[in-house]
Order: sequence, then C-alpha cells, then structure tokens
Amino acid sequence: MTHVVRVLRAAVVPAALIGLTVLAGVALGRVYAGDLLTWLVGGAAAGSVLVSVAARRLPSWLVAPVSVAAMAGWTLWSLRLAADHAELPGSLLEVTTDAARNGIPRLLTAMIPVEPAPDTVLVPVVAAWLAGLAGAEVALRAGRVLLGYLPAAGLYAAALYAVGPNAEPAIGPTVAFVAVAAVGLAAPGNAAPAGGVPAADLAPGIRAAVRLRLAASATLGVALVVGLVALLGPLVAGQVDGRPVDPRRYVEPPQVQSLDENPLIRISGWALHPEQKLLDVSTERDGAPPAPPDAAAPDDESGAEPAASTGAGVRIRLAVLSDYDGVTWRVGATYRNAGRILPAATPPEASTVGTVRQQITVAELSGRLLPAVATPREVSGARVAYDPESGTLIRPEGLTPGLRYEVTSAEEHPDSNLLGTANVPAGDEVARVLRVADGVPDPMRRLAAQLAEENGAPFARALAIEQFLAEHYRVVADAPSGHAYPNLGFFLFGPRNGGGQEGTSEQFAAAFAVLGRLSGLPTRVVVGFRTGGQGPVLAGDAYAWPEVLFDGLGWVPFDPLPRPDNEPRPVEEDFRPTPDDPPPSEAPAPTVEPSASPEPVAAPDGSPGRGGLSTPVLVAGGSGGLVLLVGALLLTLVAMRRSLTRSRLVQGDPGRRIAGAWQEVTDALRLAGRPVGDDLAATEVAGHARQALADARAAVTGDGPPASGPASGGPAGSAQTSSGPADATSAVDELAALLNQVGFAPAAATPDQAARAAEVATAYVTTLRAARPWWRRLLWSVHPSPLTRARANRSPQ
Repeated sequence: MTHVVRVLRAAVVPAALIGLTVLAGVALGRVYAGDLLTWLVGGAAAGSVLVSVAARRLPSWLVAPVSVAAMAGWTLWSLRLAADHAELPGSLLEVTTDAARNGIPRLLTAMIPVEPAPDTVLVPVVAAWLAGLAGAEVALRAGRVLLGYLPAAGLYAAALYAVGPNAEPAIGPTVAFVAVAAVGLAAPGNAAPAGGVPAADLAPGIRAAVRLRLAASATLGVALVVGLVALLGPLVAGQVDGRPVDPRRYVEPPQVQSLDENPLIRISGWALHPEQKLLDVSTERDGAPPAPPDAAAPDDESGAEPAASTGAGVRIRLAVLSDYDGVTWRVGATYRNAGRILPAATPPEASTVGTVRQQITVAELSGRLLPAVATPREVSGARVAYDPESGTLIRPEGLTPGLRYEVTSAEEHPDSNLLGTANVPAGDEVARVLRVADGVPDPMRRLAAQLAEENGAPFARALAIEQFLAEHYRVVADAPSGHAYPNLGFFLFGPRNGGGQEGTSEQFAAAFAVLGRLSGLPTRVVVGFRTGGQGPVLAGDAYAWPEVLFDGLGWVPFDPLPRPDNEPRPVEEDFRPTPDDPPPSEAPAPTVEPSASPEPVAAPDGSPGRGGLSTPVLVAGGSGGLVLLVGALLLTLVAMRRSLTRSRLVQGDPGRRIAGAWQEVTDALRLAGRPVGDDLAATEVAGHARQALADARAAVTGDGPPASGPASGGPAGSAQTSSGPADATSAVDELAALLNQVGFAPAAATPDQAARAAEVATAYVTTLRAARPWWRRLLWSVHPSPLTRARANRSPQ
C-alpha cells in the first residue's frame, strides 16, 4: 500500500507538467478550427514527459537525444495527419519541407479560424514537446518543481500572445492552469537526502530541522506571492478590459504580384488572343438561378444583360477592384492564409443563396489570383489565401499548369422585386467604394449628372448608366488598354473616326463604375470569365463587369456591354461636351473645305488723271511690282508651309508630333486631289493613302490602275524602281497604328515613336509629290490649303 501511495505521489508532478502543457494547447486552440491541434499538442506533452520519466535512470546527456528522436517521429506523424485532414497533396517530405520553411509566418498570417494544416501545427507541436522535455528534466531529475513549471508557463503565455484579440478571454484555461500548478506544488516530494535515507527514517532532530526549513521556505514563498500580487495586482487589473496586442500586425500577409493588383489591364491582351486556353471547368449548381428582374428583362431594347442575372452561364470571378485613383483600378485586398474551410459571411437579408461546386484545372492562366464562383466557402486541392471583404482567393505559390482544385461557393441571388426601391448605403463603411479621385473631367461630371437627373432611385440611376453605355458605344477586340480619366474621356466623347466611342469590357466597366460613383452609387469593378459552366475557358471568355452595392441586397452585377447585333447610336447632342470643353482627341475636327480660288474683285472704272504717267510706264512699272508682289507672296507661302511642317513634326510632346505627322499625310492626299473624309477611321485612311500612291504611279508610268485593292502589293509593288516608295506605302499602316495609340492613350507615346512618325510622313509625302506631274509639283509647296485647314482646326468649334 505504501508503495502504491509513493507511486501515486511520484505521478503527480509528471501529470501536472502534462496538464500545464496541454492547457497551453487549449489556449492556442481557441483560434483553430476543430480540436485536432489540441490532441496533437496533448500527445506531444505526454510523450515528452513520459520519455523523461522512462529515461530517468539514464545519464542526463543521453535523455535529450532519445527525446528528440521520439519528437521527430511524433512530429512527422502529426504533419501527415494534418495534411490528410486539410486534403493537401504532396509527399511527406514535401509537406515537411514546406511546413518547416513557412510555419511561423503562416501561423501568424493565417485566417481565423486557423486550419490545422502541417504549417500551422508544426510550431505548436515542437514547442509543446520541448517545453515538456525541459520541464520534466528540471522538475523530476533536479527536483525543482517550481522551476520545472517555467517552460510550460512560457508556452502558455506565448499561446495567449499568439491568439491576441482574436478570441474570447481565456479565463477557464487560466484558472485550470493555476489549479494544476498548485496541485503539483502541494504534492509531497519523494526525493531522498544526500545519504540515500528516506525522510521517514531520519532521526527526530533531523526531521525537525527539515520541517523547519520547509516551513521557512513555504513562508518565504507565500510572502513572495503576496508581494507580487500587491505590486502587480493593480497593473494586471487595469489591463482586464484592455485589448491584447495582435502579433499579426508585425507580419506581412501574402501579397499579389503587380499584374494581379490590376488584372483589368489583361483584358485587352486576352481579347487579342481569344483562343488561348486558360482553364478547364466543371460546374454543378444546386437549383436554377432566379429569374432576372422585370426592370431589365432580356428583351429590353438596350441590349444590356439584366442586372443580377446569371443566365444559363456562370460568372467565374478572378478579382474585385475597389480602389481607383483616377489612373488605375486596384485590388487593394488583404489576403490571409486560409484552410480548406473559409469563414462564412452573413448573406444579405433579401437574397437567396445557392450552392455551386466547381472543379477547375489551370491551363495557361498565370499569376496568383485563383478563379472561383463568388463566394467561395470551401477549397480543396490547393493552399489558398483569402480576402473576406472581397471574397477573392490567391495561391501564394502562384498558378502552375495542371493545378487542379475544387471550390464550393455560396452564390447569392438578390430579390429582383426589391431592386427598384432599394437604397444604397453611405458613410465611412462604404467610403472606399464611393471615393472619386481628383481630376474628373468636367464632361464626365456633366454626363453623370444628366443621366441621374431624371432617375432619382439608385437602381434607376444604375440602369440608366448601363443602358446609355450599351446603346451608344461599340465593343472592339483590338482597342488599347487604359482606364485612366483621359482614356475614359476619349472612350466616352472621342470621335468615332479617330478610335473614340469604342473599347473592350475594360472601358465599359470602368466608365460605368466612375459614372456610378459620380451619381452617388457605391461601385466596384470585377474581372473574371463568362462561361457555360462546362469545358474549357478561353481568353476570349474574359471580361470585366461593374457591381453596385444595395442595402439588404448586397453587390448586384450589371452588364453595360451592347448586344452583338446592336448598332450603336450616336451620342445625343445633350450628352456631348460643350464647345468650351472639347473632347480629348488628337484627330482634326471636321471643317468646311476652302474654295479653290477667291472671287475676283472688279477694278473701279475710270481713267488716269491728267498729268499721270503714260500707259506703257504704268504697265511696265505695274508688271514689275506685280512680279515682286507675287514672288514675295510665294516665298511667304513656302516659308509658312515649312514652318507648319516643322511645328507639326518637331515641336510639342510625342503625341502631338504623331498627330501632326498624320495631318501631313492627309494634307498631302488633298493636294494630290484625293481628299479623305473626317468620318473615316485611321486604318481606312491608310488604305486610301496606299491606293492614291499606287494610282499616281500607275498614271505616270502608263500602266493603268492596279489590279488589286488598296492593300495589294502586286501591281503597286511592281511599279517601284527602288525600295523607297514601297517602304513609304507600307509604313502608312504603321503611322495609322501610332495615331490610334495616341488617340486612346496620349501619354503612352515615346519620342522614338514620334521620330518614326515624322520619318514615315516625310517619306510618304515626298513619294506622293514625286509621282505628280512637274507643274503640280511646283504648286505643291505653295498651295495654301494646309494653312487654312490648320487655322480652322485651331479656331473654337
């Protein structure tokens, strides 16, 4: 019986050490999903202490290697179990290497609740084992129980610090920690004195001395505790209602690449290669989506897709862009490492939620953004980071071809019957999606005000913007990228014959979002893919769409793109910029062609007075003066023409010089008797210029008109005697491309491009002039038509 009592007493301290370490795991497990972490930490605590107990008779230097070997085995088994629980692919070596490299940063950047994955359980398991090993060696081998509690107490404090303000106060675990520690300290020890004689067999005098020393030690310990309580009690009590420090603020969460920060710029590149395969998708939806609202039925003449509808297809979201500075739309998200189960947000009150399951295989899509139907709730097959505010995912390691993952999403469908009367939120909570950056062009402000003037309800304003864009603008695949204020101004108000009023979904979505914010609507831009839900997703399926936030309904998507069979209407006069605020365009404004020659002015009748000069003298003097006058006039015209050419090709910024080079080409066509209308696009004018040069050469050589069209290189090319004219003919297309770029994005032009434009224009004008008859070449340099047109273009419209 005595032996059993001694065994039980000897087991109190090891049990207390195990209990204290397990309680540290309980404190940390408050921010974990499930109780797997607590069990793994408990196993590490029990294993470390039991190994020390079993190896107590071994030399002290041998205990640590034995315990570390056991720790390695338990850790590997824990990592494998956590990987299977989180459904992460990869071998044990890959899982262990990744967890060892990223354990601490991922633990401090993981989303709450933390998924028990290999990288989030490695540090707690290893720390628990080492704390148990150190505490057992100090408490059991050296007999210093109080000192043996320090590793477990440090681990508990670290767990509280790691949790920070992300969980409720750990009152229960803390009280249990103090109680277990008190039980371990109250248990009588069984260590024998130096001579090896048990305390019960000591002489009465020695026993009295031992008891006295124990009493003195206990009194000193109590006094020390009371003093610490009196000293630290007020400080601790003052922090009861305080908010703990969150260590996550010191660790940078996963970041996206610059290309992913603004994926809107990828729309135009994808549009130029529509057959590029980006993804393979298999989608399963529980239930059909609700019918679209009556306010924007599919047969609406606007051609816009109904708001809040998904049709038979599926919108796969790539990124949500909420920040706009007048130049660039950006994601601006904060991603946190997440596990398989993502935190569920409360859906809007007036929305129904359906479940959508997707199996996605990455093909040629690059970057870190992970496509998924909004809003993802569970992800398996890939380690992800998640932004709860936007509901978007990234894969911190980046996308790789062949990556296969599964996503279960909660698809929200707002009640369409409530859209017409729904309000939009306001205040600091939505200031981010209401912010309008400085520098908004006045025509854009006036357009937003006019669209909202007769539409008081928020949904009516949003629908008016959607229908205006769908009815008046054209979608083109080769429109350059750009959504800064100047780009949007050119898209909305630029001349159609110069590349304005057309763009990709990038310009449609960005223009809607900016006009919406100017109208008081909280908006954002979403980039994603429109697909049937099954099969490959191509680059041509990528597009951008705007969304508007409504009270009780959440984010409602709109589609301002026109239907393919709709011919856009000209922008009404009421929506055009005022004459004092012309649209941003480098293209020349339409002007009236000047008359060929001025009307003659009749000379007054009468004869010279008496005493005047004789008729021969008058004729001779007048003829000489007339020759001088005509000569001076011709020299002045030549000088003015050269000055005009120089100002166009040399002076000003690169965009202005490229536009000037184009004006030199169009003036040359007029001088050659082949004027072009201002309603033609640059590419059409380039074809007209090629044909004009070919016809002029054919007329000089007598070969007749070319057999092929303007783009033909056959007969036109056969008439060349050198490479110069051929180069001048083909380079007109290059100049047209530069003009389109300048018209859409003036700031993007470079000095080298401006120099190339001047070279191309000079070569073309020289070649076209050389193909004219000799007497027309003489008149070429003195014709006043370019001067009058230049002056007319500078005058107010």
